[in-house]
Amino acid sequence: MRVRSGEVDLAVQVRGTSGPVVLLVHGYPDTHEVWDRVAPLLEQDFRVVTYDVRGAGASTAPFTEDGYRLEHLAADLFAVIDAVSPDEPVHLVGHDWGSIQSWEAATTPGARIATFTSISGPCLDHLAHWTRQGLSVARVRQSLRSWYVAAFHLPAVGPWVWRRFLARNWATVLRRSEGVVVTPPPTLADDAVRGISLYRANIRPVMRAPRDRVATMPVQVVEPLRDRYIRTGPLDLERWAPSLRRAPVAAGHWAVLSHPAEIARLVRRFITDLTD
Repeated sequence: MRVRSGEVDLAVQVRGTSGPVVLLVHGYPDTHEVWDRVAPLLEQDFRVVTYDVRGAGASTAPFTEDGYRLEHLAADLFAVIDAVSPDEPVHLVGHDWGSIQSWEAATTPGARIATFTSISGPCLDHLAHWTRQGLSVARVRQSLRSWYVAAFHLPAVGPWVWRRFLARNWATVLRRSEGVVVTPPPTLADDAVRGISLYRANIRPVMRAPRDRVATMPVQVVEPLRDRYIRTGPLDLERWAPSLRRAPVAAGHWAVLSHPAEIARLVRRFITDLTD
């Protein structure tokens, strides 16, 4: 189905016909296909919904970089919720930038979200508050893991690297770094270049002036222990999510590809523990 949100049309996929809705939101530079190993494991108990975020896959892109701001990403998510579950709250699961924008939605008052599972993508405001607490080994290590963020802010560097090297070698990158075999979507190069605006539109504004963002619903943070890019373990998430569960996983950043059964098990258990 197609869902209109502001200036963009979102390509939405619905699997299953009954049960509570589980909404899976992909990250960068992926499309909804990154969930193809997890979604079938949840279909027997839930109606599973995925969508291509703005600028990725079969969804259209905003006209300007400002169109990638978190407020617009959260509005997209709410539009999808309204379309697929107009009467009941959904169980939200986000990975990477899908998790970052899901944090924005989950910390919005009145959001129709029953539970939220975050995988390898912190709330940028929570991260900004944490970095302001002073120099530490954990903060230095996180800065080193996030080296690519600075690179994406350099004019033309990110697009050149993606089109010249990364897009054509992405399957090899994931095989060597994550131990997974994938066929990248044909839209990868364009998606990745457009998606750089996620970083440029949000990182510096939020880091300069972080907000207080509290998630009132139950939150599960899945923490891949071998994640090369982000570690949420040191963050004081209990301050921002009073009903918090942490779930360490012996996996890398793309745990949704390398450990789909474990991710599906954690999502299902978290939901059923709270609803049975």
